[in-house]
Amino acid sequence: MDKIYYFDNNATSRVAPEVTEEMRPFFGELYGNPSSMHFFGGGVQGHLDLARERVAALLGASPEEIIFTSCGTESDSTALWSAARAFPDKKHIITTKVEHPAVMNVAKFLESQGWRVTQLPVDEHGRLDLNDLKTALTPDTALVSMMWANNETGVIFPVEEAARITRAKGVLFHTDAVQAAGKVPINLKDAKIDMLSISGHKLHAPKGIGAFYLKKGSRFMPFMMGGHQESGRRAGTENVPYIVGLGKAAELAAANLKKENTYVKGLRDRLETGLAAAIKNIRINGSGAERLPNTVNISFEYVEGESILIMLSEKGICASSGSACTSGSLEPSHVIRSMSVPHTFAQGSIRFSLSVYNTGEEVDFVLKEMPAIIERLRAISPFADGKPLFGIDACQTHNH
Repeated sequence: MDKIYYFDNNATSRVAPEVTEEMRPFFGELYGNPSSMHFFGGGVQGHLDLARERVAALLGASPEEIIFTSCGTESDSTALWSAARAFPDKKHIITTKVEHPAVMNVAKFLESQGWRVTQLPVDEHGRLDLNDLKTALTPDTALVSMMWANNETGVIFPVEEAARITRAKGVLFHTDAVQAAGKVPINLKDAKIDMLSISGHKLHAPKGIGAFYLKKGSRFMPFMMGGHQESGRRAGTENVPYIVGLGKAAELAAANLKKENTYVKGLRDRLETGLAAAIKNIRINGSGAERLPNTVNISFEYVEGESILIMLSEKGICASSGSACTSGSLEPSHVIRSMSVPHTFAQGSIRFSLSVYNTGEEVDFVLKEMPAIIERLRAISPFADGKPLFGIDACQTHNH
């Protein structure tokens, strides 16, 4: 492959060169354990403190409110399990129908253990109605967990208003901000958000590092128990190189926030409008809602998403599908189904997610190749009569 055209940044992003350089000393000469009493470990601790300050600055939080974790999934599990254990007399959790599996599957397990789980619906544009949240809250509710922005469509939820509604009822509020951090402004200082999750590999840090925000005074029970690390809130020897890398990535993300919402958004809009102009019978999922500046989810009628991805990959273009394998058959993702996308479109849903490393030339290459791919697939498709589509036996995984 001569060149890779990478448009799958919501799945993972490249590690920024500045991040790699900042991490490098901690694989060699600066190998001390930050929990050690001697000067060598203490010197490493100072770098962890700086990383905590950088992550806090990105989120508009205080450094002592930041807990380092292994990933976004661990941070999400921390929120749900903490609430479940901190409020043993309450047995109700509220979430949404379009959450990432890192939240949804924990909620399903709790439901199997006797908890009641309410999943708030979304409309055809992927938007929430906060009146549904108000109706769902009860004295038995321990936690509301609502993503800041959807990983498939980029639709942004009104989490700050939802947190205010939740706080008024004395209920904890958690948001999975894995896709939002570094793409939209976040200021937790005056927000009523109790807990928040981020993941390093979504914002140009390595895989295997994340952070968890815990608002001062919020009721909390640790998910990881053992040593005294992270002020007793998350046991385990700190992953120093990756924490340092996350800190640098957070600093870069804060500096690039304007670029995300101008340059990257401009590329996204160029891609979106170009495809809409060149290809008939497509649907921009979430187009009627506020979205992340880097994400576009497009459904192509009477074409199967997996087939599109294979042909794109042959051209060196990396995108992703909202499809997943369920009981041996290909079905649209739970997000697309929740938005009531017509089945003739739903099977052909493709996500392009951009970053500051994408270029106009790369977008133009996609615009050049995509119409011919769709035309070819529609020409050979036996499904133009509206029959359900059944596809290639392949799963599209969504790392968190």
